[in-house]
Amino acid sequence: MHDTTPQIEMRVERFVRERVAPAVERRHVALDVTAWEVPDEPVPFAEAVAQDFTAFKPGMAWSRPWGTTWFHVTGEIPEGWGGADVALELVVDLGFSARQPGFQAEGLIYRPDGTIVKGLEPLNNAVPVGPGPVDLYIEAASNPDVGGHYFYLPTPLGDKATAGAEPIYTLRRVDLVERDLTVYGLLQDCWTLVGLMEQLEASLPRRAEILRALERMCDVVDPDRVAETAAAGREALAGVLASPAYASAHQVIAVGHAHIDSAWLWPTRETIRKCARTFSNVLALMDEYPDFVFACSSAQQYAWMKEHYPELFERIRRRVADGRFVPVGGMWVESDTNMPGGEALARQFVYGKGFFLREFGYEPGDVWLPDSFGYTAALPQIARAAGARAFLTQKISWNESNRMPHHTFWWEGIDGSRIFTHFPPADTYNSDLSGADLARAQRQYAEKGVSNVSLTPFGFGDGGGGPTREMMEAAARTRSLEGSPRVEVGTPERFFELARTTHPAPATWSGEMYLELHRGTYTSQANTKQGNRRSEHLLREAELWSATAAWRGRADYPYETLDDAWRTVLLQQFHDILPGSSIAWVHQEAERNYAAVASALAPVIDEAQRALAGPGSAPVVFNAAPVAAAGAPALGAVAGSPPAGVAPVAAGTGWVLDNGVVRAVFDAAGLLVSFAETASGRELVAAGEAAALLQVFRDTPNQWDAWDIDAHYRHTVTELREADAVEATGDALVVRRSFHRSTFTQTFRLVEASPELEIETRVDWHEREKLLKLAFPLAVHADRASSEVQFGHVQRPTHANTSWDMARFETAAHRWVHVGEPGFGVAVANDSTYGHDITRRWAADGSTVTLVRESLLRAPRFPDPHADQGEHVLRTALRPAPTVLEALDTGYRLNLPVRAVTGGGPVAPLVTVSSPAVVVEAVKLAEDRSGDLVVRLYEARGGRARARVEVSEPVERAWTTDLLERDPADLADAAVQASAWATGEPIEIAFRPFEIVTLRLRRA
Repeated sequence: MHDTTPQIEMRVERFVRERVAPAVERRHVALDVTAWEVPDEPVPFAEAVAQDFTAFKPGMAWSRPWGTTWFHVTGEIPEGWGGADVALELVVDLGFSARQPGFQAEGLIYRPDGTIVKGLEPLNNAVPVGPGPVDLYIEAASNPDVGGHYFYLPTPLGDKATAGAEPIYTLRRVDLVERDLTVYGLLQDCWTLVGLMEQLEASLPRRAEILRALERMCDVVDPDRVAETAAAGREALAGVLASPAYASAHQVIAVGHAHIDSAWLWPTRETIRKCARTFSNVLALMDEYPDFVFACSSAQQYAWMKEHYPELFERIRRRVADGRFVPVGGMWVESDTNMPGGEALARQFVYGKGFFLREFGYEPGDVWLPDSFGYTAALPQIARAAGARAFLTQKISWNESNRMPHHTFWWEGIDGSRIFTHFPPADTYNSDLSGADLARAQRQYAEKGVSNVSLTPFGFGDGGGGPTREMMEAAARTRSLEGSPRVEVGTPERFFELARTTHPAPATWSGEMYLELHRGTYTSQANTKQGNRRSEHLLREAELWSATAAWRGRADYPYETLDDAWRTVLLQQFHDILPGSSIAWVHQEAERNYAAVASALAPVIDEAQRALAGPGSAPVVFNAAPVAAAGAPALGAVAGSPPAGVAPVAAGTGWVLDNGVVRAVFDAAGLLVSFAETASGRELVAAGEAAALLQVFRDTPNQWDAWDIDAHYRHTVTELREADAVEATGDALVVRRSFHRSTFTQTFRLVEASPELEIETRVDWHEREKLLKLAFPLAVHADRASSEVQFGHVQRPTHANTSWDMARFETAAHRWVHVGEPGFGVAVANDSTYGHDITRRWAADGSTVTLVRESLLRAPRFPDPHADQGEHVLRTALRPAPTVLEALDTGYRLNLPVRAVTGGGPVAPLVTVSSPAVVVEAVKLAEDRSGDLVVRLYEARGGRARARVEVSEPVERAWTTDLLERDPADLADAAVQASAWATGEPIEIAFRPFEIVTLRLRRA
């Protein structure tokens, strides 16, 4: 028997496309348009509408890349238009370059009084109008499609200075339209049923039933009279749409969402406008669909609305109170989590949740990070300490090699904290609730048989305008539809409550959630990463010395300056800024922002230190590190000067640096061929190898230039073993090398009585598609390496026994990595490098060589064709380190160099801790400006510890808080021997492995 199914499917597809869809517009008429092009950057509504507008019409070009044109649209509604079965709408086509959401022209529509109606995007380009004349303004943004080459080819469009001045869009349409509601309903019926049918197996009766109903629809709808016969078509489909879902059908909680990158292929100024467009769309959709709810993260984006669109913000505030516009995540931005420091990641929640609590009286109970490039193992504890109970991500579905085994699970961090976690099986955070997306969620859900509910975020992101009425229509039709998962539009909280109930004993994933992709983000855009690292430590210094001075009555605490600096730094930690995956404009702005942070904090630090040192002319050395440095105590200052370096000594054809603690030997080419500990005689450099060796690799990833380092980079390497010059300069050995168009100057120093060899690598980098690494082949047999993360460290294998190990060939570390064997180890510390690879190989004599390499620079072509070009200064320290605590000491000292001022004498630390395993991460005054002191500490070794904490000023009361500095439910349990503080006695605190403790102290 001949199978006619393919022919019927073709008939249905063509009939819907060519007959039903065009008939949705019953009739249309062009409106009058005038225009004014903004000369440079965007201007407010009031300024724009006061300009002289000139005649404009469809077919005319408008605005250069990154430009703005304001259109004034006017006209009358023709007599006889309107009625119960139609909707009157303004339909605009700004010249959208493709039917994709986002990444191109967008618009925001205003009424003449300056209030916002909604946004315009390619798949959301209709605006309700009437009754009365049409009188609207459109702020149209000519954002270029920077990703048009899809992450392969360099483009000048990412930099306003090189993007060009010719118009890039042509206005196609500005029409008043009658939308036929019955035909529109038929179109949505067809879309849902066709999408479901395509996901069903050919042998299923349900599939045939849907196809036959669609065929009957084609029969009863007259192609010449679609509007008049559409109701009959809907009736032909009513039966298959009314058939309820199976009792065992998967349940999807559909959450309205619009993932808007706070910067990426556009600058932050455009993100502000993208948010206004999307949020106004969302508010309009809420008026149309009473069951629609929308989840939105990133306090920064709400803060932008409050500053730039106050009327819109007040509308958001009202919907938040209604429970329909739901703040989620609790962070300032959806940040990267691999590279922000511990205190910075904590402040993402302090500032994010603080904003939501102040503005809305609402606290999100979840962490919402669908798109960040992997997740640090420190995050569960940080999130729990900030009051979060659940975590959501999606990005791990991008793994190249291994698939996550769970979708609903406990995620356990380095300290043992666990957070209830969901990983939506639909594999997208931009769903349109299509049959394909829903079927994927049901098919892939890993916890089948135990639980049967998942979350699907729906809506077009990144300027696509968010959820649409088509998505809401799809949700309504799939609420209970045979063959489809059951769809309920709800909140994240509704999902997590349901998931906990249906899955009370989920499996546990322990440790980091490493993304097996985008490994180049640990290295791309070195200036941005260096700015982040430096800013984090400047903020530590500014808070420490200002708090110390304030508690001793020497100076006022600069709350506003510190808040402004923190908000800037937290924004730059967004997951496409700090990772280096944005256009040139974004990174140029980031560098300016970091420079402004440094300029703002330098006088704060200096003034506080001088206030503490008092009058005088003696040199006073301040040490902001939590470990002793240059003779100064941790968090205090000492009178005197920093220790001097030792001079290089010629030895045969090479050079030696020897301070009696360690001895470094360099050959004639300036290569470090030996570095030994004097007391034990133990050699750090593997036999026959050279350490601090510069290596240049070919770096041509298969797809995402700035994002990826692919494993094949290791196939092609050039080692820079030849020197242009080697010379002793004062207390340093200086070695100069060159490669193609780039030059390298390495400066080696040893300070008196220090075990740390300081290595400064100055690079004038002019390569393309190359990766620069600094290699340390070490005489250590280590099967795992310890790498610093926030508030602790993780251990990763140096071997590649499993596919998971093999995929983890490039990893992130903060200030240090440590490799060791019983009784001996080596630390490699850095001041601004995050990317590392740590592997094992074997020497000619069969001994194990542990190879530690820092990834210093890259040169990707997209999205910024000039990424990393120019001068860079990167600092590294190498030392023998029996345990990770020595590595930690070196990492802090390298990143927090001592500062010398003139004054009257030493400065006692405000806070001291007895245990070397307990680290003081922050000393500050409380966020509520009460004057209370806040001290954040953590256990750094990964074991249990007890530490005595002393404060040098009188304390009336002390207690532990969460990260937001709030009292726990039972304050009696949190009081930390408050009576001891009043008598001046130290208190003792017990720490779990890697536990974070936040102390709040009130001055007597």
